Amino acid sequence: MKRKPIPVSLHAGQIEFVKVGTDAWRWRDVYRWLLGLSWRQFAAFVASLYVGLNLLFAALYSFQQDSIAGTTGGYWFYDCFFFSVQTLATVGYGHMYPQTLYGHIVTTIEIMSGIFLFAVMTGLIFVRFSRPIARVVFSNSIVIAPLNGKPTLMVRIGNENHHSMVEAEFRIMFSRDEPLLEGGDFRYFYVLKLHFDRLTVFPAALTLRHTIDETSPLFGATPESLESSRILFIVSVVGIDPVIAASVQTQKDYSWRDVRFGERFVEMYTEHGGGRLTVDYGRLHDTEQVEFAVRGNGYDESSDDT
Repeated sequence: MKRKPIPVSLHAGQIEFVKVGTDAWRWRDVYRWLLGLSWRQFAAFVASLYVGLNLLFAALYSFQQDSIAGTTGGYWFYDCFFFSVQTLATVGYGHMYPQTLYGHIVTTIEIMSGIFLFAVMTGLIFVRFSRPIARVVFSNSIVIAPLNGKPTLMVRIGNENHHSMVEAEFRIMFSRDEPLLEGGDFRYFYVLKLHFDRLTVFPAALTLRHTIDETSPLFGATPESLESSRILFIVSVVGIDPVIAASVQTQKDYSWRDVRFGERFVEMYTEHGGGRLTVDYGRLHDTEQVEFAVRGNGYDESSDDT
């Protein structure tokens, strides 16, 4: 009888995809699943596996009452469990030891299982410690405000590592629903042209900017149009960690709810002279209001002189 595929849930930012009708599980997926766990989840998994394996072998030892010599004479299953702990770790205190053929067979299987288990867990822990992390923080919102007289979309990002990221590449992609002539909507994807999309050195914090002019797919957009088209922005950063000499990548997505019109990011740099700058990461998400209005098909900066 053919096994029914199990739905697979996949989170991509704020969107959850449920995959059905696909091959849901393969043994090699266990490795990726273990690497994807948080440290707390990974520790809980290892502890559960360790205790469960010892309980299994304790049950096997308990099937034959005289399989282990040197027991304390108390509760038999306790002796079997702690003998399994000693055997799995190849400690061998010498107080308890197998004394029957059955006990030696189970002990041999457990020692082989322990060698395999510790080798695999050591490799997983090493990979989890050694893999580089981008440690790039993104602003909580996207802002749209005038810059040099033109409406500009801006996102602020900061490098939280204690060393610079090198050969950093930046990209802002957005998608929205657009009507078709045949009826219905179709999801379109666009890559926004940035003022700069690559830096040789990315030491601290910067703002990614996209000018909204007649050539921009965002030209004429309003808060209402962003909501009706279910717009979604994806900001990604790819670079090289010079300490580990490995590529790192991270991203963050924003919905139409995260776009703020008529606001801009506050200054987070303070110059002290002599080439020394203070970067206040506590202000990375802070914004301030600007005189900004949406009129017609474009954007106009309002004035108090009228």
